[in-house]
Amino acid sequence: MLRGEKVGLRARHDEDIPVLRSELHGDVVNSSRAEGGPWRPITPGSKDAPFVVDDKEQKIVPFSVVELEGGSLIGSANLWGIDTHNRFAHLGLGLLPSSRGKGYGTDVVEVLCHYGFVVRGMQRLQIETLSDNAGMLRAAERNGFVREGVMRSSAWVLGEFMDEVVLGLLAHEWKPASKS
Repeated sequence: MLRGEKVGLRARHDEDIPVLRSELHGDVVNSSRAEGGPWRPITPGSKDAPFVVDDKEQKIVPFSVVELEGGSLIGSANLWGIDTHNRFAHLGLGLLPSSRGKGYGTDVVEVLCHYGFVVRGMQRLQIETLSDNAGMLRAAERNGFVREGVMRSSAWVLGEFMDEVVLGLLAHEWKPASKS
């Protein structure tokens, strides 16, 4: 398990999937805002669904996010769009509704940066998020990500086009949190 101050990132367990489907995917509004396509219902037990891990897939590394104190599942995180030639990847995360607003997002981004830069040897990590996603913007910027631009009206979300913010962080710019 990869550890931060408050959270751990571990492999996805089978028992995580129903919780993530229900609390993350089942939250239609937030799921629609987080995904790059329209929300659709998922048949229980489907192997072609969000949160089911394909260990052969090399362009995404999915994690379950757990609270270090107590070990409870609090969300999902991933490194995705991994480009090993250019040493570039994207970060993504989703926290269960009961776990939002507690500073976990900042810690998850920190641990994903450690995984991307230290474990995987990436040169660049990138985050794209809706321009009104204050929590993700705050978590990214607290970890040193820089706003690089706005993609105007690039996301169709629940009946309207929304802007997305692109944030980037290079390996030499990253300052890992001190672990004591």
